[in-house]
Amino acid sequence: MDLLLITVASFFAGFIDSIVGGGGLILLPALFAVYPTTAPATLFGVNKSASIWGTAAATWQYAHRVQMPWNALLPAAATAFVCSMFGAWCVTQVSPEWLRRILPVMLVVLLVYTLAKKSLGREHQPRFAGRQQQWAASLLGGVIGFYDGFFGPGTGSFLVFFFVRWLGFDFLHASASAKLINTASNLAALILFSWKGHVWWHLALAMAVANVIGSLLGTRLALKHGSGFVRVVFLVVVGALILKTGWDAWGRAAI
Repeated sequence: MDLLLITVASFFAGFIDSIVGGGGLILLPALFAVYPTTAPATLFGVNKSASIWGTAAATWQYAHRVQMPWNALLPAAATAFVCSMFGAWCVTQVSPEWLRRILPVMLVVLLVYTLAKKSLGREHQPRFAGRQQQWAASLLGGVIGFYDGFFGPGTGSFLVFFFVRWLGFDFLHASASAKLINTASNLAALILFSWKGHVWWHLALAMAVANVIGSLLGTRLALKHGSGFVRVVFLVVVGALILKTGWDAWGRAAI
């Protein structure tokens, strides 16, 4: 029964994550509920062992239907990989508790800005080209990759937002690009967790298959309905992230 529950959660996590990120919002609470006495690092490792396959499958599917700026995205993915590994190492040295406190505020600003700018991300008008786009994408990949390794919640949503706001992508192209960066940062984290022995491989296969199936369905919906649909899902996921991270940061302490 435990395996069935987390496999179903992995399916829905892959579905949401493929559209706009935020799959951890579903899968991690499910893992903590089913295995409450397990070390958090192990559950993070189990989450990565499933989610990496979903993000990789989404990247592959988007790449066949959306024009991807590979010259900019591949260096950005490599930067995200290195910085995510560094961030994962830093979390062993420094507590990320201060980030837990300010994350809900950052997400509220992001949500309000997106709601206020109703045309944001509806048209694909890249602001950079050539080397400039490479540097901009790599800087974004490096910063968010470090964040993913160091802390993690909302990584996909932050990537989508900054691809839209800073690089000028529409929501569909931003989501497609974010998947490649997220795959690289997930891989770095998974390697570190595996090295430290924090992955339950006997659970990984069933969860990975479910995550990929959910990811393929979510990607298909995003491609079918376009940027407007992705924008709506983005707003819903960010709203849910605000509630979840706000509760984690402030609600538990008030009880």
